[in-house]
Amino acid sequence: MPNHPKIYSGQADNYEALVSREDHMHHILPALLQITSMNDLDVVELGAGTGRLTMLLAPLVKSIKSFDISQHMLDTAQGKLVNSGLKNWDINVGDHRNINVADHSADVVISGWSICYIVVDNPDRWKMELDRTFHEIRRIIRKGGYIILLETLGTGFETPEPPPHLLGYYEYLKKAGFQQTWIRTDYQFESMDIARSLSKFFFGDSMAEKIINSADGVILPECTGIWWRKNE
Repeated sequence: MPNHPKIYSGQADNYEALVSREDHMHHILPALLQITSMNDLDVVELGAGTGRLTMLLAPLVKSIKSFDISQHMLDTAQGKLVNSGLKNWDINVGDHRNINVADHSADVVISGWSICYIVVDNPDRWKMELDRTFHEIRRIIRKGGYIILLETLGTGFETPEPPPHLLGYYEYLKKAGFQQTWIRTDYQFESMDIARSLSKFFFGDSMAEKIINSADGVILPECTGIWWRKNE
């Protein structure tokens, strides 16, 4: 299996090459805007990685403060933001459980494909660590604001097939009052060789058999879940 901590700490270029090919149908932003308008809002993003959500939201929001545990990944995100010419962003290293943001300063707290690692990395105490994470999120979000989470519901599948090791996490979110929907965020590649190379890099050898040729080109199907809750 690929070593994800190693990827996040030292292989940002390959990671960006993969995720930049996800959601070729551009479903993510419209789905987020169905939850809440991002116009003139203060956003805090957790687990920003190389900045794919940051780059979607920064042109719309009043401000976005993005955090990730890996400076290596954030360097790529910062480069993209600098090149964009936008000035309403700030990027810093930070852990989900200790966010350097003032109390009640965010209208939206969003995290994409990141809080799941609280579960993965803490198999014996994941509920306690999730409690700490959401306590910190509640500290920084304003009344009436939204918590929005994106996580995988299955790579290589055309309908949701949640990873078994995340089922407990998803049930935790349901019990915590989150609403949930899902969208397709398929990866599109220029060739089968590129598809196999990049999918092997992050998902392992077994993912190659999930790649398909379709009318849209070389596709690796992906189902993404979106969970959200309003802070009353």
